[in-house]
Amino acid sequence: MTDLAHHIRETPLVDSHEHLASEARFLEQPPDVLQQMFDGYIDADLIVAGADPKAVERLHEPAAADVAARFAAVRDAWERCRHTGYGEAVRLVAQQAFGIDELAPESLAAAQSRLPSAHQPGERLRILRDRGNLDHVQIDHETIPCDADPSGPEFFLQDISWAALANGEVDAEALHTCSGVGVKDLATLRTAIEAIFDRYAPKAIAVKSQHAYLRTLAWQPRDDADAERALHKTLPGAKLDESERLCLGDWCLARGVEHATHHNLPIKIHTGYHAGQGSMIMEWTRPGHLSSLLKAYPQARFVLMHAGYPYGPELIALAKHFPNVFADLCWAWAIDPFSTCEFVRRFIHAAPYHKLFAFGGDTPWPHIAVAYATQARHWLTRALQAEIDDGHLTEPEAIRLATRFMRENQYDCFDVEGTRAALRDVAG
Repeated sequence: MTDLAHHIRETPLVDSHEHLASEARFLEQPPDVLQQMFDGYIDADLIVAGADPKAVERLHEPAAADVAARFAAVRDAWERCRHTGYGEAVRLVAQQAFGIDELAPESLAAAQSRLPSAHQPGERLRILRDRGNLDHVQIDHETIPCDADPSGPEFFLQDISWAALANGEVDAEALHTCSGVGVKDLATLRTAIEAIFDRYAPKAIAVKSQHAYLRTLAWQPRDDADAERALHKTLPGAKLDESERLCLGDWCLARGVEHATHHNLPIKIHTGYHAGQGSMIMEWTRPGHLSSLLKAYPQARFVLMHAGYPYGPELIALAKHFPNVFADLCWAWAIDPFSTCEFVRRFIHAAPYHKLFAFGGDTPWPHIAVAYATQARHWLTRALQAEIDDGHLTEPEAIRLATRFMRENQYDCFDVEGTRAALRDVAG
């Protein structure tokens, strides 16, 4: 093993993006090898590879049939996609968590028979911190509230979700619950947003929005009067047309950016590829659509996620041009590891190195997050070793960059210690 490979393997890795299930939900879930291997993005590859969607659904349902029968129903599709990035992660879970080298009904049934009857308290934290060697994880629960996680308050840090509001979805009841403010017009919506940040920003690590699943990333400043008209239409329950929804969404996104900046929170935005299959509108997802937003708020810190895949060069150009843009490789290694290797190498030679974050798992379960972390370490090693082999970096330089990409850049961008201190104050 080279010094570079050893360093990347042993360095605690910041996990800047997860959708991890809560400790309570983890403990409620009966241990099941198929759920712990396949409850990630591989579902989409299986369906694209020809699996019956109902058979894929049953993979995650222990009550549907025994392990061998559930896997047998998708085995042909699995063979077709086992070498994708998602498939590689499944194979890593099988090897790391269950000692399975080849997925087959017999090996899976044998592994299932060795599982305990229930998960243990603290197991979720131990898997991620001790087995995965993760420094901490940043979780988007897709809700605005982000109270301390008692199972690991300084390890499980949380985002304020802004996706619904950025999509022009104003749920007055939910906002009242979060803010204590009754939303009746634009002025009270503005007050509610301010109250949300006053309440939750000190305990949050960032603001996160994946509105690119529901609308274009293209943004423009919006007039209060136009936003007010859209709000008055939607509050009683009327459906907004696309132009009205985009108007209200742009207005809400701008207010979120303003308050995030005031409270020293970076703004994470999904760019590029969609999870799932058969529904993506590619043009919505281009990172370049965000240029006007990045320009309008130069003091904000924007973390553009998933390497913008497949628009990687576009994201690199934004990071090179805008001082307030950072690029996050969360999920990207699993989507397309070779393209992500190329992204890293291009980034090194185009943009300042302090603007790249190496990893986020973007998964619901700890075993899968650890597999994605292993995958990221492997392919990051390949990318930096290629730079050494081609004479662009010395090994000490590559090791230094690895440290920056894996943890130091994230600590510079996110106020990790400040968030931890605030959570300690709340607990005390």
